[in-house]
Order: sequence, then structure tokens, then C-alpha cells
Amino acid sequence: MAESLKIISLGGLNEIGKNLTVYEYGADIIIVDCGLGFPDDDMYGVDIVIPDITYLVQNKSKIRGIVLTHGHEDHIGALPYIMREINVPVYATALTIGLLEIKLSEHKLLENAVLEVKKPGDIIKLGCFKVELIHVIHSIHDTVSLAIKTPHGVIIHTGDFKVDTTPVSGDMIDIARFGELGKKGVLALLSDSTNVEKQGYSTSESKVGERFEELFQGCGQRIIVTTFASNIHRVQQVIDCAAKFGRRVAITGRSMENVLRVSTELGCMKIPDGILMELGKIHNLPPDRIVIITTGSQGEPMSALYRMAFSGHRQIEIKHGDRVIISASAVPGNEKTVSRVIDELFRRGADVIYDKVSDLHVSGHAYQEELKMLIALTKPKFFIPVHGEHRHLCNHAKLAEQMGIKSSKIVIADIGRVIELTGKTIQKRGTVPSGKVLVDGTGVGDVASVVLRDRKQLAQDGMLVVIVNLSSADGSLISEPDIITRGFVYVKESEELIQELKNVVMDILDNYNDDNVADRTSLKRIIRSELSEYLYNKIKRNPMILPTVTEF
Repeated sequence: MAESLKIISLGGLNEIGKNLTVYEYGADIIIVDCGLGFPDDDMYGVDIVIPDITYLVQNKSKIRGIVLTHGHEDHIGALPYIMREINVPVYATALTIGLLEIKLSEHKLLENAVLEVKKPGDIIKLGCFKVELIHVIHSIHDTVSLAIKTPHGVIIHTGDFKVDTTPVSGDMIDIARFGELGKKGVLALLSDSTNVEKQGYSTSESKVGERFEELFQGCGQRIIVTTFASNIHRVQQVIDCAAKFGRRVAITGRSMENVLRVSTELGCMKIPDGILMELGKIHNLPPDRIVIITTGSQGEPMSALYRMAFSGHRQIEIKHGDRVIISASAVPGNEKTVSRVIDELFRRGADVIYDKVSDLHVSGHAYQEELKMLIALTKPKFFIPVHGEHRHLCNHAKLAEQMGIKSSKIVIADIGRVIELTGKTIQKRGTVPSGKVLVDGTGVGDVASVVLRDRKQLAQDGMLVVIVNLSSADGSLISEPDIITRGFVYVKESEELIQELKNVVMDILDNYNDDNVADRTSLKRIIRSELSEYLYNKIKRNPMILPTVTEF
């Protein structure tokens, strides 16, 4: 009996981001994408979230390679952490490899990495798998879908895509190739579900360029544009507009500078001669000849736009009359930070153009009609919606049913759930270790749930340190207990409460004889417990209490 093909998502299901899909047959495994996610509001101090790769580490000898669909963080961002554990060849298009090289270099992993540049139409042989790259359109250059030939048939893994018939540069999505594969027979389609709730067709990126021209026309002030650094088509359109209206361009923000350098070196962007200039020299020009392209479209506190708005940028500060164009929509979870930056820009007298008042952003993900088009072209036997929260996956499954795929042939999976396919069947069978690994500074996986719980308590109720000095001779109290608070109460205004807490500690010591307090661990537990109960009864707060007992 032939083995089944296993498809395991270790990220990208019931969430946006952290995309990582495993394909396994017999002794061979390939990995598609290795993305990161961003922390939830209650993940205090956490920088990024990456997939749990325990299963991959356990099966390291089977892994034949990693194939990337494109260079966004939610598809490549976890690689510097994963490649510490699993150093296998990585295959991707030129821009994706260029962006990955920057990341690996920062983590001092580039020297030992095996990175191979591929182009649409190439076929990569990885064990029993043959992976074909298919050109598609997304909000970053050099994006591909994958046709994975397996012993049971062809799997199409779309990655992120849209059907843009008037792309800013290059060819439109290779619809013909999807159709050819559909005619030959597609076993399963794993398709991007991000925009399944949106009816109709997505708007072409070229429409944003038309809006830029309207905003540049007749503007006599300095223009500052922020967008996603990776959206080089958007950046290209800003530069083209600047050239058309006789403006020079300066770039600020490390990620924007890196992407511009790599994409220019690879020929993905075409910069007119003499258009770029150093940021420090742009003050020599009149305002109506200046364009600044910057990072900060998501209101990130360390981004260049944020620092400009809050007077933290060393070279640029927002001035009255500046036209600031925010060509991006807020990623879910970033709405408050984006609003804060917009408000500050208005306070400084800037003319702010953003997505709520103007069409300055289009999505890189397919809408319903485009998703239906791909299903119609590929005619898959089985359908697996991916890349989305649970409602997205469910709605995409309904869409597939409307296109004639029976519900018994559609699987909505979970992270860590094993999907097994043969040429005739599909079913969920078992799970593998999965979940979220939290990255805090240089620590990977150091922040466990207990640490998050403590951070949450500190953020909500603060902390209280109790210092008790005892005599080493008889265990008696040498001096009145010291109480230090942080984020709990302002001591000068709550001296009475602090004294009451000291009295509670002294009563505890009076009520326990030497034998009872000889165990300093027990004493600390008693102090913590009674102070906690006292505080909650009195002021309904529950700070973290840290007793310290020392002997002299």
C-alpha cells in the first residue's frame, strides 16, 4: 500500500502571519515559507512570534529544502531563527533571496547558508518532490506560487497573490500555466484566504500611481510619503512621480534603504539618473522640489516617520504645510499607533493624506472573484484554505463549495493538524507539536506563559517589594520592614497605606515563633499571602509581591 502524502501547517492558520507549511512523503520533507508573526497586546515585551519547529527538528534528516513564495516578513521572517536549528538549502526568486541575505547577515548566519536563486518556470528537485515556480502578482516583486509534484499528484500552493491585469511592471499572473495544470489534473489547491470576505476584484496597484500624480500636481510644499518598504512597485511610482514633477528624492528608514538597494542592484527598480540625493543635503532645495520616502506606515515607535512627528529624527522634522501621504492601511492591531502618529502630524500643521480620506492603498491579496477564478482554472480534487483567521478559512471553504467542490473534499485544518492525502482520499489524522515560540530580544523561547503572566500582572497592578531584616542570633526583627513600590501607588500620597502594610508584616513576625520563621521560604510565602489578601480587601488591587528576608 502506497504511503499517504502529509500536509502540516505549523503556522498561518487561524491567524494572519507566521506562515510555514510542511509537505512530507516517506523519507522526504520540504518546507514552504518560514514566516513570523507579531505579538498580541498581552504579550508584554515580546518582539516577534515564530512557529514551533519541534517536529522539524525531530525529523531534520528528512528535510530536503525550504522553498519561499516571496519576501514578506510573514513568509521569511522566522528563517534566521529556524536556520540555527535546521540549515538546509533555501530556494527563492532573486529579490526574496536578496532580502533574506540581509536578514541572515544581521544574524551572522549568511556565511554557512545555502541560498539558490530561482525564477518562474524553474523546477526544483527535492527528494520525491518536484517544485515548479509560477509567476504571480502580489504587493512585493518576485512573488511565485508553487506547483508541487508529489507521488499522488500535483499540489498547488498559491502563497499570496492577486489577479492584477495592469501591473506596474512585468507580466500579469501566469493564468495560462494554472489552466494547463488544471487540465492535466490537480490533486489539491491550498489557496490564500486573506481577502475572501471582499466581493468582486481587487484594485490594480497602478491606480495608486494615478492618485499620487493628483497629489503631486500643483503641490508647492515638501512631500513626505510612507508605505511598506517591501512594496517596491509603490516606491517606484513615488519616484516616477517625483521625476515627472521635477522633485528630488531622499530615503530614510533602514528597511526602506535596504530594500531600495537590493531591488536596484537586481534591476527590480529603475531609478532615473540624478533623482536620488542624500537626506542631509535635501535642505538645500526649496520645498516644492523635495520628496522624502520613509518607513513608518504602521506607526512603529522606532520608525523614521514616527521620529519625525515626535521630534526624534536627527535630520528631518515635520513642518507646517508639509504634505504627508500615508500610502498603507493599518494592519489589524496597529490602528491605535497609526492614529497616534496621524494626530501628531495634524498637530504640527501637516497636510495629512491617509487611507480614510483617500484611495492611497490597494491590497495585494485576491478578492472573491479572483479566488473563484483560480479554483475554476485549476479544478482541484481537494481544497484546503490557508493563510487566514478561522472565519476566512470557513468563508473560503463556502466559496469552494459554490464552485462545485463537495464539502467532503474540503478540509479546514488547524496548526499542527496532519492532513493525509492519497490520489483518492483526504482526511485529518493526528497532530504534531506546534504553537508559538516567543522571541524577546536575543532570547528565543525564553518567555514562557508564566513569564507573560507575571508581565501582565506587573503591567496591570505593579509590584511591591518587602525587605525584612532579621537577627541571625534569635530571628528577631532588627528594624522596621522596608516597602518599595513600582507601578503600584505613589508613596508620598499613600504613606498611610504603606505604614499599614508594614504593620501587617510586623504582626506576621510577632505571631510566629522562632521555629515557625526558621524556614525563610515559608516566611516569605506567609508575607506574600497575607499582604495580598489585605491589599485586595482594602483597595481591590493585586500587585506582584516580592518579599526578601535577610539576616544580620
